[in-house]
Amino acid sequence: MYRRRDTRRDRLIAEITNDLRRYAADAQHVGHAFAGLHGLGPTDLQALIAVMDAELQDAPITPGRLGEQLSLSSGSVTALIDRLERAGHIHRDRDTADRRKVLLHYGERGAAIAMEFFRPLGQRTDAVMADFTDDELETVHRFMTAMSTSVRQHRDAVRAETPRRGDV
Repeated sequence: MYRRRDTRRDRLIAEITNDLRRYAADAQHVGHAFAGLHGLGPTDLQALIAVMDAELQDAPITPGRLGEQLSLSSGSVTALIDRLERAGHIHRDRDTADRRKVLLHYGERGAAIAMEFFRPLGQRTDAVMADFTDDELETVHRFMTAMSTSVRQHRDAVRAETPRRGDV
């Protein structure tokens, strides 16, 4: 689209860029389908992903950090957490090292619902990855990590430049 396609490398970069765009759009549609089936809004889904990602890194997220990630006020993040907790998607716990700190965890009910919905996609993903050697997967992993970092950096730059409501 906006990339030159003069060389084999240029064409390959353009195709990969288009593949990433299509993958992101398709993944977003799957996420919205999950959210719609379970009465979740887009911000709810983003919050659940943030809680899950933090737990996968063995570093549960705090409400304050969740608010920062989602660009939400403290009141909005409290309402969001209350709503997700009532629905069984997440739960709050006190940090054992610092009882003043609240940590967010994926709820068992929410995890079971997500597992049921996403299991077929996980099976498809496993089948695709089975066709790649360990060395190829290492290269793909390095690429995806770098691309994810790049997108997050751009997202943060855009957020920093975008005035919040009431600031204008």
